[in-house]
Amino acid sequence: MSTDPARLLSPLTGGPAGIGSDAEVAAALVEAEVALVRAWAGIGIAPPAVADEVSAVFGWAGAAGSAGRPDAGSLGASVASHGTPVIELVAWMRSIVGDETGRWIHRGATSQDIIDSALMVTSARAARGASGLLDQVLEALTALAVRERDTPAIARTLTQHAVPTTVGVRVAGWVRGIRRAQQRLDASAAAAPAQLGGAAGTLASFVEIARVEGAASPADAATSLQSAFAGELGLAPSPAWHTMRAPVTELGDAFVQVIDSLAHLAADLSVLGRPEIGEMVTADNGRSSAMPHKRNPTSVVALRAAGLRAPFLGATLHAAAASATDERADGPWQAEWPTLQELAALTYGAAERAVDLARGLNVDRERVAANLALAGDAALSERVAIVRGSSSTGVSARDLSPLHDPAGYLGLAGDIVDDAVEGADGP
Repeated sequence: MSTDPARLLSPLTGGPAGIGSDAEVAAALVEAEVALVRAWAGIGIAPPAVADEVSAVFGWAGAAGSAGRPDAGSLGASVASHGTPVIELVAWMRSIVGDETGRWIHRGATSQDIIDSALMVTSARAARGASGLLDQVLEALTALAVRERDTPAIARTLTQHAVPTTVGVRVAGWVRGIRRAQQRLDASAAAAPAQLGGAAGTLASFVEIARVEGAASPADAATSLQSAFAGELGLAPSPAWHTMRAPVTELGDAFVQVIDSLAHLAADLSVLGRPEIGEMVTADNGRSSAMPHKRNPTSVVALRAAGLRAPFLGATLHAAAASATDERADGPWQAEWPTLQELAALTYGAAERAVDLARGLNVDRERVAANLALAGDAALSERVAIVRGSSSTGVSARDLSPLHDPAGYLGLAGDIVDDAVEGADGP
């Protein structure tokens, strides 16, 4: 079973941060188990020394533990036998510490508590990382919009010449789409909840453990444990959501929207960068195996490919959510694991690739002007028709002549760019 996050034929997954890798997920599973022990100690049920030991042995707050990391390959192989990597994980963790500490590892939890929480941790981390990269994309595109604010260009609708626009307006559209997606991504990451409900989501095990350990109010202790566990992981506290899968679909939808916005940028650039149009040039320098003269727009291609993959991954999450049954789903839940993992990696990789793409964009103003001229007077036909239709008297050819200047028929193009740059036009 491969645990290589690079995936030979997928240039956007993994990345230097290892986002979406099996190793990252394995580390997050450990993090969730440690967080549960710390939460038990945090509410005064487990001895503080137990929390200190698991933190030191297995790591916490970015510090490496003395035990190192579990082998992601072994955990993955155990899924075939147990249906979950958590059984193997817990056995590994308990084998390293003493019995007193070991009995607090996974105490009261079910595998879904740990897996869901770990996936929320990794997904929220991917979202925050991608959002930081989108800041850089937006910075580069905003600067480009400002530079090209008043550069007239021919707009195209249904692939045909339409009316004049500006290069700045076109870029401003990319800015608004990416910014809106980023805002949704940030909100989804902030709302990502921890999962802690026990075997059937009732917290019965936690109430009973708190009673056995002498808690004054076992019910209050169980409720406090949920909040403490979420706090340890940096996730939002929540009632158990074992078969209410909105947290997964909401994050998945945010990932898809980000990729949609970047793929839209790439789709426009695939047209504008064609040699016969040539209005925008990327810094990509992809080589052809057969044609030495070619310089392929590899970032554009990669983002367009991501745009084709992401919606179907999102659809899988929705299909799984709609099919969840009883108190734990038999198949739909498991289908989510690699799907959300891949979407997180794909989103981070797409944002990472888009940074260099946005920074390397150049406008060929000569080609922009030539293509606008190629459209000819037809590009101003709407304006001429409006003037003729509004006049109660005849309009001479001399009167119409000034109407054929593209720079005079740009509407509020400059204001549209300014609003997008300032973020005053909303998401």
